[in-house]
Amino acid sequence: MQMLTAGMAAPNFTLQDQNGNVVTLTQFKGETKVLAYFYPRAMTPGCTTQACLLRDSKAVFEAFNTVILGLSPDPVKKLKYFEQKKELNFTLLSDENHAVADAFGAWGPKKFMNKEYDGIHRISFLIDKNGNIEHIFNKFTTKDHHDIVINFLKSI
Repeated sequence: MQMLTAGMAAPNFTLQDQNGNVVTLTQFKGETKVLAYFYPRAMTPGCTTQACLLRDSKAVFEAFNTVILGLSPDPVKKLKYFEQKKELNFTLLSDENHAVADAFGAWGPKKFMNKEYDGIHRISFLIDKNGNIEHIFNKFTTKDHHDIVINFLKSI
């Protein structure tokens, strides 16, 4: 896994969203901050909790001029289902070959029930208007992720 740190340029990416539209990180440059959050799989309990709490906090993120982008290895069709089923109000991006997760260091070895495998690490990056990583969030639960990010936004 590549280790990114605050102050580094965020890796640029181009991915399809839940509607099949192309989204690039550079389209937000100079306009808004981006919270790029990586999650393992749509419709799982933890990922659903995290997404719904972000959904419910979207107005607060907007007040801090911050766009939410959720990235997972799910296909576009599954992301669309997730969006509709949970009434999500932010962009979900399909990183099926996990190239973007690799570039951000969010893909790598994991262990669950004594099984080792490669997968998404639940981690979020706050990217400033210049396209640089402002902060990395990697110590949170799915229930407090939104609060931790919002508290950071309030502190700067």
